[in-house]
Amino acid sequence: MILVTGGTGLVGSHLLFDLTKSGKKVRALKRSNSNLSGVKKVFSYYSGNSEALFKNIEWVDADLLDVYSLIDAMEGISEVYHCAAVVSFDPRKEKDMITFNVESTANMVNAALSKQIRKFCHVSSIATIGRSEHVDILTEELFWKLSPDHSNYAISKYGAEREVWRASEEGLDVVIVNPSLIIGAGNWNQSSSNLFTKGHNGLRFYTNGTNGFVDVRDVVALMIGLMQSPVKNERFILNSENVSYRSFFNLVHKEFGKPQPSLRASKLLSTIAWRIEKIRSWLTGTEPFITRSTVISAHSNNQFSNKKIREIFPEFRFIPVAQAIKETCALFLKDKAGV
Repeated sequence: MILVTGGTGLVGSHLLFDLTKSGKKVRALKRSNSNLSGVKKVFSYYSGNSEALFKNIEWVDADLLDVYSLIDAMEGISEVYHCAAVVSFDPRKEKDMITFNVESTANMVNAALSKQIRKFCHVSSIATIGRSEHVDILTEELFWKLSPDHSNYAISKYGAEREVWRASEEGLDVVIVNPSLIIGAGNWNQSSSNLFTKGHNGLRFYTNGTNGFVDVRDVVALMIGLMQSPVKNERFILNSENVSYRSFFNLVHKEFGKPQPSLRASKLLSTIAWRIEKIRSWLTGTEPFITRSTVISAHSNNQFSNKKIREIFPEFRFIPVAQAIKETCALFLKDKAGV
């Protein structure tokens, strides 16, 4: 049996669909107050038999900060996919996010060691890939160094990765995936799916930054492929293409029939904007729309290699970014119309 955490998230919900579609027995952990309607919605995107597939999931309430509940949840489990994480760029949530992402991962690998799990897949992020001014294309081999430019999210995911590597040294077979910015349909107000909500609302400004992008369906397919392969104790960047943010939103706006962003937001303008937004957020008690971390990302030119994962699966072909955007926008509009 397979155990999945973070099953209500973008990656987790798509992973659950692929696993149940292939007939795998799956147990998914959730909070006691989790809303599963989003998972059902994702299943409905890809199957006319979504209700039957969803019923094949064994949902279990568990606290990822309680290692003993995790040990119980892993009874009869052979493989674990750890997709759960808090994603936030709000400075006020820094401590809680770091605590959860690191401690929950430590508890997961400790429980996996205790139950002698066959293999463990950890979903990390390209945020933990090292940066270098002397390298044009970033790879898995670059060392991650502390920097004031790292987001709190990056720090939390790096800490989580260290726990996975520690467990590998203690005998747990692991694989780590580092997806780039994920394109996919899910909760349109959360995670990277929110980019499509912003695009549908219409953006006037663009930045000159570049990032890697990958379709969530490719992420899930490669995760499953790695778990079924003999590969262990390695990490892999999952990236389809490196695309400028301007090009990304131009494609999104095109699909939504919106005017393309035409005003360039300079670093100075963006810096002023996030400082003003910080004050507004503090006064209103709401989350900031932009932060220092998101501004740094929007103006960074990061390009990521997918050579390592292609060497493992030479026949695999990533979904092109333009196609991923087109198909995700279509699902967004379908949801918007209530179809």
